[in-house]
Parts: sequence; C-alpha cells; structure tokens
Amino acid sequence: MPGFGSAEIDELYKMFYPRQWFFRHVAQTSPSPLALEIVRAEGSRLTAADGKTYLDGIGGISVCHLGHGHPRVRAAIHQQVDAYLHVMVYGEMVLSPQTSYAHRLASLLPASLDCVYFTSSGAEAVEGAMKLAKRRTGRPGIAAFRHSYHGSTQGALSLIGDEYWRSAYRPLLPGIQEMEHGSLQDLFRIGTDTACVVAEVVQAEKGVVPSSAPWLQALRDRCDAIGAMLVFDEIQTGFGRTGTLWAFEGYGVVPDILLLGKALGAGMPLGAFIASRECMEALSTDPVLGHITTFGGHPVSCAAGLAGLEALLTEGHLERVSGKGQLFRERLQHPMIRDFRQAGLLMALDFGHADVNQRIIARCLAKGLLTDWFLFAPQCLRLAPPLTITPEEIAEACQIIVEACTEEENVSESQTETAV
Repeated sequence: MPGFGSAEIDELYKMFYPRQWFFRHVAQTSPSPLALEIVRAEGSRLTAADGKTYLDGIGGISVCHLGHGHPRVRAAIHQQVDAYLHVMVYGEMVLSPQTSYAHRLASLLPASLDCVYFTSSGAEAVEGAMKLAKRRTGRPGIAAFRHSYHGSTQGALSLIGDEYWRSAYRPLLPGIQEMEHGSLQDLFRIGTDTACVVAEVVQAEKGVVPSSAPWLQALRDRCDAIGAMLVFDEIQTGFGRTGTLWAFEGYGVVPDILLLGKALGAGMPLGAFIASRECMEALSTDPVLGHITTFGGHPVSCAAGLAGLEALLTEGHLERVSGKGQLFRERLQHPMIRDFRQAGLLMALDFGHADVNQRIIARCLAKGLLTDWFLFAPQCLRLAPPLTITPEEIAEACQIIVEACTEEENVSESQTETAV
C-alpha cells in the first residue's frame, strides 16, 4: 500500500478488522461466540462498536454487582494505580489495600471466619480450600454434589457435578465423592476419610435451586459428627446477590471455609477463601509456602473490591434487592415460562427445552437485552443483573423477555398449524 507504513496499516486493521483478529488470535471456548464488540459500559448498559446499546441482564455472570464503572470503584482504582501496582502479594510485603479489605471482610463475617487468603479467581479459591482442608484434617477425600459448579481448573473440575463437562479431561483428582444435593441419605456417605464437603447454598448452574434449611443444617451436623470441614461456595451468591450479604446468613449455618469471587473484586479479578486464623496457619509450615499465588490479592483489585463493598453497604443497594426481585417476578408472566426460580436477583426462567431457550435468548439480544443460560440447566434463561438496576430498566428487560416469549410462541403455533 503506497504511502502507508506498517504503523498506519496496523491502525487501519484495528479500525476495520477487530472481529477477524478476535476469531484468529483469541482462543474460542464455543463454536459460536456472541462476538459482541463492546466499546463502553456504564451502569447497566453496554455499548457496542456499531453504536447499539444493550441492557446487561447478567452483569458479567454476577461480577458487576454495582453495574459498570461505579464512580467509587473507579476512583479507588485510579488512586491505587497512582500509588503502586504489583509489588509481591504473598510473601513479606504488607499491602494496605489487601489488609484493609481482609479486615473489612472479617468484620462482616462470623468470628470463626477471620482470616482471608486472596486469590486471582474463584476457581483458584476452590483449589486453595481443597488443599487447606486436606492439610488441616490429614484426610484425602472430598465430597461435592451433582449439578454443582466450582470452576474449570483440574482440581475444581474434579468437583463439578456433571460428567459431560469433566469426561474429556480424565483422569481427574481421585477420592471425590459425588452426592445428591438435598438428599439426607447421601449425607451418610461423608466418612472418616472425608477432608471436606464443598456445597453451594444456592445451586446456581442447576438453574437457581436454593437449599432447604433443614438439609443444610443436617449437612453441618454430619460434618461436625464425622470431623469433616464444611466449605460453602458463595462465588456467585456473595455480596448481596440473594438479598443478604452472604446467602448462608438466611440459613443460620456457618461454614468452616467460605469461598468468594466474582463480585469480590467489583469488576476486577479477585477471589478468596476464608477460614479461621488457626486453620489457615496449616498452610504456613510443613511445608513452608504451602499455598502461594503471584497475583492473588493484587492491590488494585483489593482497592476496587473494598470500594465496591462500602458502596454496597452504604448506598442502599442491598436493601433494595428483595423489592427489585419481586418486580421481576411480577412482570415475568407468560405461558412459555414453565417455572420461575429466584434467589434475590439471581433468577432462572425455565422454558422446558434448551433449543427454545436459545431462540428466546437470541431474540432478547436482538432487542437489546443480554441474557444467558445455565451449564446444568440449558433450558433455563439466566438473569443476574447488576444490583443497581433501576425499576425502569427492570420493566424494560421484562418487556423484552415477554415479547421474545410471545414471538417464540407465535412461531411455534404457526409451525404446528403448517404441519397439520
């Protein structure tokens, strides 16, 4: 191209060929990604490169609980960036964003959960908790539940309660006991070789299925009786998603180890496993450096997370979750919706068939609403909007879903009539 140097050509490619670069150079995790090119996100809105805006109905899969670009979170990020970025997060350094966040989290948790190990992600938190439980108890076994999701790393994948997702990667960790969530009988499979039981208070990827209080208490009692540690995975449900700061608050059952992620960083990458000080000391000796991480508890992520937590607690967002959830329930009425399951602002709309769900998701996207599905409930549409979503935006989202349902219903009826 005469008159153009390589730098100018690169700029032209950046303007006209980002999609080609995406498909050529970015690893794909499905055969048909959405491939939306987002250039700006603010509040509950996403803006694509073509100028089209979308109402975000999933909040980055429960990550953006305060929406996109919350001013207090952005200010904290800028302030920390100006101070320092990475130093050495686990070793000998005292990093004030990290220590301040750990102290604040401990102040909002039961006294037995007073020591925080920050990680880079929720999956890494799962890995750390598994190691901690084995080290603390001296036992090799771990129990988890069918239709549970705990991450995609080799260890976390071993706990996933669905063979479809794990079969291609065997052999996985040995000694994993799979049980049925909600089954009292299965609790007796927790034995003297069980180091810990990893459970979701609300099974998210099953399509939002909350635990019953009696069963969760029975699980706690069985772990106590047998000497196994109880681990609650609140990576999706923590930070107000279900209407309380932590989902387990509504059950009166306290875990030995708590797993956090997603909203923990208020949009920045961050995870954590939390236990007692005494318990966590097991990772510091025999061997020393029993669990280490390069980026876990990054100062910028911790600064963002702490700012997000304070905003959640002081701006009234937590108190409004229940009312906003009720608005969704009232407005999402349609014959196509066979079931509506909800835990605060984590919702599943069951359409009965995965292909129907995918068509409705596509119709919603075309109308400007980003939704999703669930790994273990592909027939269900996922809604997990920012907790900051307004009543007007809720009305807009519900109208789009109902319209998409009506269009799908009309097409199905038309096809039936044609077939007859």
